[in-house]
Amino acid sequence: MDSAMVSAGNEALWRARVFDERRAADVAALEEVRRQPDTVTLDHRARLRDELSGLRDLPDRRIVDEPCRWVHYPWRRELVGIIGPQSFSLVRLDRNRNKITRDEQARLRRLRVGIVGLSVGNAIAQALALEGLCGELRLADFDSIDLSNLNRIPVGITDVGVNKAVVAARRIAELDPYLSVSVHTAGVTDASVDAMVDGLDLVVEECDSLDVKMSVRRAARGRGIPVIMETTDRGLLDIERFDLEPQRPLFHGLLGDLDEASVAGLTAQEKIPYALALLSAAELSVKMAASLVEVGSTLSTWPQLGSEVLAGASAVATAVRRFGLGESLPSGRVRIDSGTLLNGLRDPLVDDDGSHSDIPESSVESAVAPTRPADGVEAVLEAIRWAPSGGNAQPWSLQVDGPLIHIHADRDRTSLMDVDGRATHVAIGAAVYNAKVAAAAHGILGHTVLLPDPDSVDLVATVTLGDHRNQFLAQRYPSMLERRTNRGVGARVPIDRGLEDALGDAARDEGGRLHLYTDPHELAAFGDVVGAADRIRYLTPMLHEQMIGELRWPGSDTARTGIDIRTLGLGNGEGAFLDVVRRSDVVTRLARWGAGEALGISARDRITSSSALGVVTVPGSRLEDYVRGGSAAEAVWVCAQENGFGVQPMSPVFLYARDSYDCVRLSDPFASELDALRVSMRGLLDLSGEESIALVLRLSHCPPETVRSARLPANRIRR
Repeated sequence: MDSAMVSAGNEALWRARVFDERRAADVAALEEVRRQPDTVTLDHRARLRDELSGLRDLPDRRIVDEPCRWVHYPWRRELVGIIGPQSFSLVRLDRNRNKITRDEQARLRRLRVGIVGLSVGNAIAQALALEGLCGELRLADFDSIDLSNLNRIPVGITDVGVNKAVVAARRIAELDPYLSVSVHTAGVTDASVDAMVDGLDLVVEECDSLDVKMSVRRAARGRGIPVIMETTDRGLLDIERFDLEPQRPLFHGLLGDLDEASVAGLTAQEKIPYALALLSAAELSVKMAASLVEVGSTLSTWPQLGSEVLAGASAVATAVRRFGLGESLPSGRVRIDSGTLLNGLRDPLVDDDGSHSDIPESSVESAVAPTRPADGVEAVLEAIRWAPSGGNAQPWSLQVDGPLIHIHADRDRTSLMDVDGRATHVAIGAAVYNAKVAAAAHGILGHTVLLPDPDSVDLVATVTLGDHRNQFLAQRYPSMLERRTNRGVGARVPIDRGLEDALGDAARDEGGRLHLYTDPHELAAFGDVVGAADRIRYLTPMLHEQMIGELRWPGSDTARTGIDIRTLGLGNGEGAFLDVVRRSDVVTRLARWGAGEALGISARDRITSSSALGVVTVPGSRLEDYVRGGSAAEAVWVCAQENGFGVQPMSPVFLYARDSYDCVRLSDPFASELDALRVSMRGLLDLSGEESIALVLRLSHCPPETVRSARLPANRIRR
């Protein structure tokens, strides 16, 4: 062992002794400690075992049975009962997840870090130990704690006179007695620098002596060890990657060819020119720059603030974490200056132009609503305009030719979930139903032909206006115009048998079939499937991008398509949750972790709190079948709302997938999981091979929604 290292006999000054009662020698030594009259015993074993048992997702249940240990802290005269090393680490660092995953924690425990200078370095050592960012720490400082150090070193008056490295080692031992720590109380000299850095993966240099700074870097560079330094004024973080750049000049060449002999023994005042070169004088804070002028006059040395030291420790810990995990950390310098950042405070209630923003409320009355033109043709076109579609994309265009209204698919307004155009055809089916209702109300009902021209793949339906009346359809006209999505959570109010029959008849009249589920256990099963599919939608990059791209904020240029956020029925906390999960970097990280169960909670909760779940199906799988399914779904929707129920379409990702190949097209990374959910849904519905799902509708008893998403103006959907 290096002569500058604390001798084995003096290790009791800072090293906690861990006793394992499975070893005879430890049992004897433990009894000797217990016999000492001033030993205070604290037994935390049962408490810590309870914490361990309460952890979620234990990697190995056998860890619960890991034997406990006793730890003796000689400087405190305390004997503490704790759990074993693996379980201790799991409990202590569990709340680091998932910012530092367990696999990442394991990687970081292999890191060996040395810290030279334990004033600023004390906070850094604590930060590294707190986060579990290394498995071995070497601490070096020749100096002891003075009262004047208590402005920035987080220790107490009882530590005055104790070596700084020893004080830091004690605090770490009290935090984690299993972390390997060694101490150099003679600091670092030319004779000891090699022993200090040998075998390290990283050096953090925080000493005052320029010659030691150079010596440490020279030794580190010779061994390909990177060096990190943090200078507290304006948060200057400095990285020298000698592991990647073995010829990189010391201090990035800022001090030229200066060597250790030239700066050894300099006074604080004599060091100032070199300090200015290292700190970039032009970037110093005003107070620090002015203080340097006073060093040797009214100040004995340059000032440091405790808050800046702690902030610097955070920056260094982040850099160490990046290094240990192989993330980007090039050579260079950056200022992480909280003072400057605070100058950029912005009031979220005030727009950039100084005006106060409107905070949208779900109770705000929407300015958009369908009109009731007196002219029958215009009434039919208006009814089509307000038909529902996935993401309110309105994937159609209209062509009026005398009594003929041709409805074309607009493939520019669609998404990945529109597998082979099936969603578009369902939406056009809803538009066809609206057209028939409006025509009936104006006495111009005719007939409709689906896919009338085999040579025109985009021509989905032709509505021919005539002179017929249909009192049943005409009665639906006001309700059809008032139809809207209600995404509120609502309450589970029973649906009487008469309404069940009416809803079933509405679907059947349009060529569909309604599967209606009201049993709480069945709703829970459907909620699990749809919630799991929602998670996949969030975690698949393109699906997530398109889903978030559907959302519209009032006043935006694109607010005439997509979903107005005021219609989302967001409860307490859900708005903030949306702000998080709309970020692609967040969901990408969740996908990498295999996590994100919470992403399906909203859909699951809304289904389980509903009065019923209605699934509209059609007997075939051709595109014209999906058109009929859309008409049937719209008929059910209008009928349910007319009878006091709020309706929300639920669109699991697999809704229009017919087989496993379709699931691959939707989400290759989650294809097998998605296909299993698709099969599970069909099993819950007990569907035949050719029967297809047109739409899933959640029926809930909740207050009427006063806001509806806007629609494109008529001239935008007319050819």
